[in-house]
Amino acid sequence: MRRAHLLLPFLCLLGLASHAQAPLAQWHHLDPTADHVMGISTDRAYELLRTLPNKPAAKPIIVAVIDGGIDTAQVDLRHVLWHNPKEIPANGRDDDHNGYADDVYGWNFTGGADGRNVFRNQKEETRLYARLRPQYEHQTLAIVPPGKKDEFRLYEQAKEAYTTKRAAAEADYEDDARELTKDLANVATLRRAYGVAVVDSGRLRQPPADTALTRLAARYYQAVRGKFANLDSLTNQYRSYNAKLKQVLDCEYNLAYNPQPLVGDHPADLAERQYGNPNVKADPRDHGTEHGTHCAGIIAADRANNLGVRGIAEQVRILSVRAIPMGDERDKDVANAIRYAVDNGASIISMSFGKYFSPEKNVVDEAMRYADKKGVLLVHAAGNDHLSVDSTTQYPSPRFLNGQPIPNLITVGASARTNDEQLVAKFSNYGRAVDVFAPGVDVVSTYPNDQYRPGSGTSMATPVVAGVAAVLKVNFPQLTPADLKRIILASAAPVHTQVRKPGTKQLVDFATLSRTGGIVNLYEAVRLASAVPVPAAPISAQARRGK
Repeated sequence: MRRAHLLLPFLCLLGLASHAQAPLAQWHHLDPTADHVMGISTDRAYELLRTLPNKPAAKPIIVAVIDGGIDTAQVDLRHVLWHNPKEIPANGRDDDHNGYADDVYGWNFTGGADGRNVFRNQKEETRLYARLRPQYEHQTLAIVPPGKKDEFRLYEQAKEAYTTKRAAAEADYEDDARELTKDLANVATLRRAYGVAVVDSGRLRQPPADTALTRLAARYYQAVRGKFANLDSLTNQYRSYNAKLKQVLDCEYNLAYNPQPLVGDHPADLAERQYGNPNVKADPRDHGTEHGTHCAGIIAADRANNLGVRGIAEQVRILSVRAIPMGDERDKDVANAIRYAVDNGASIISMSFGKYFSPEKNVVDEAMRYADKKGVLLVHAAGNDHLSVDSTTQYPSPRFLNGQPIPNLITVGASARTNDEQLVAKFSNYGRAVDVFAPGVDVVSTYPNDQYRPGSGTSMATPVVAGVAAVLKVNFPQLTPADLKRIILASAAPVHTQVRKPGTKQLVDFATLSRTGGIVNLYEAVRLASAVPVPAAPISAQARRGK
């Protein structure tokens, strides 16, 4: 049966557990040597921390998750969430005078003052094409005034991207609609063959009276067993998937769609900061809350309650900043989200989002400079389009507009559990602009309504690295963003396994797919951090091991 899940950066595969279940297996915590799995050696790192002599006293920190929201009631998260100590909940007043009323758990830059929220937005190329088309639709580069040529080129790039992706989205929707029609007809046929209103997996195991349908029943049995109660549940999932494909057309690649008036800000005023609402949770049926909840759990799900999953970091409080809808985030919202996180004490910011156009990149750059000045490390997803980000820039990019590298930013690709051809995630972006890889395939973490599910994407790899940074900052509080970045990158020894280059069947050396050529390792990072003072210049992981 077709229909892999709709979109990365997040893949929900199976609901695994309620909050009552004991801890679930999480391969990303395992050790490559002892467990023969390409994890980050979490337990080994904590064993080392317990034995270190003269280690500085641990200092709790705040880690911000800029995403689509977090389920604040999730049993494995509710005790690790940041609470604004100066804000009185739900009184409608800005008690701490920071410009954001009732920001108890964080802030939402994709909502309006009346409580409504933006769940979906256009892709950035759609916004750009819609905005610039009236000015440039009938122009050519030769007749555009010199001062407008760069903007005209941007218009042409946006138009090409929009046109290509809109056509692909239409084809996906139409192909899936045809498949859905076939599925519904097949299910109706099987109902008649079995003579029942609801066909469950037990029924499908028995050959129908019409032996010509035996193979059809077997196909649907494979699709249903262990996953769905019956064929109606399966087709409901298919309908939901098809509706999501339609939403992509109706919202992300729709030139006329514009949810921004709901927020009530002034989009052209890039200095505007006080807008939005305090709803960081959103609707649990919305993709954003699932995504942000999953990322938060990877970083800091309660390690002491013996339930569900364990996060990477202890003594961390998660600050939720909601700025990422389905579709593409606005640069203005990203910049404000970074500034809000910094101003509210975050030491590390996890950013599992990205896009391929950034028309107001200058405001994001300034926010990143502000974060660096305040001692905050930024960790960002490389993207899930199996592209080289050396030739196709993904934003936020690792360089400022002036070409200088962003010193407090780590860009993360996704790796898998086995040290073989499949070690690099088939969807992951790659290139020298990617600093390091981290586990990002079938990573089990928190999910809304006290559930736990595996997710795949550089969105999962990013909070892994943010969690590693958090462990270092908690236990070695003197480390600066530059120190944290240097240590994390040095912890990733080059891996020379021949792997399938993402998006191709070509075998390449894994070490050629990123700046470090390796996978982050918490044990090695702790070992390096314990050898403080940190050297002024980066050295290779091999050199640190004395090889």
